[in-house]
Amino acid sequence: MFLIGTLVNGLLIIIGTLLGKLFHQIPENIKGTVMHAIGLAVMVLGLQMSFKGENFLVVILSLVFGAVLGEYFALEDKLTVLGDWLESKIGSKGQGSISQGFVTATLIFVIGAMSILGALDSGIRGDHSVLYTKSIIDGFTALILTTTLGIGVLFSAVPVILYQGLIALFAMQIDRFVPPEFMNSFIKEITATGGVMLFAIGLNLAGITKIRVANLLPSIVVTGIAVTGIYFYKLYF
Repeated sequence: MFLIGTLVNGLLIIIGTLLGKLFHQIPENIKGTVMHAIGLAVMVLGLQMSFKGENFLVVILSLVFGAVLGEYFALEDKLTVLGDWLESKIGSKGQGSISQGFVTATLIFVIGAMSILGALDSGIRGDHSVLYTKSIIDGFTALILTTTLGIGVLFSAVPVILYQGLIALFAMQIDRFVPPEFMNSFIKEITATGGVMLFAIGLNLAGITKIRVANLLPSIVVTGIAVTGIYFYKLYF
C-alpha cells in the first residue's frame, strides 16, 4: 500500500506529541546524542540508495545543474521566508500555543527534501524506508516541540499525511504511462540522486555541516529529464 509510509509518519508525530506531554523536560545531552544517532542512520540509508544507480554521471550532472537552479531561485531561502510569514500571520491572530505549535511543526515536517523524496519512493518503488526514517525523526522532533509549544503540534500530522500522500499517489500513477524499461532506469537514477541528498540531510542532522538541501531539489527534475533524453536517444539512434 503506497500510503503506509505516510500513515506511519503521521502516527509517530501523534505518538511523539503525546509523549511530549508526559515528559516536560529532556536533558540537552540526550537530545544531541539522539539527533546525532539519527543523522548517522540517515547517512547510511542515503549511501545505500545512492549505490543503486547505474549511470552515476547522470547523478553527478543532475546534482550540479539542480544545485545551480536551486541556488539561482534561492529555494531554501524562499521556504524559510514562507515559513516565517505563515507563522507570523497565524501568531498575530492571538490563537495561542495551539496555532503556533501547529504551524511551526507543520513547516518543519512538510517543508523539506525528505518529505518529497520519501513520498516519491513510496509511490514509485513501494519502498517506505525513507519515510520510516523520517517518521522516527519527526516523532522525536514532535516530542521536543510539544514540551515547548504544546498540544498544537499533534494537528500537524494531518497536513503531513495529505501532502505526502498526494505526492505518493501521483508518483504511483507514473508507471501506467511509460514503458517498463524507461521506468526501471528512471527509478534507479532518481533513487541514486535522492540517496545523495539524504546523505546530505544526515550530515546536517549529525551537526557535521550545514548543506542547503532544499536547493538540491531541482536535481530530481533534472534527473528525470536526463533519463528521458538518454532513453529516447537509445530508442531512435
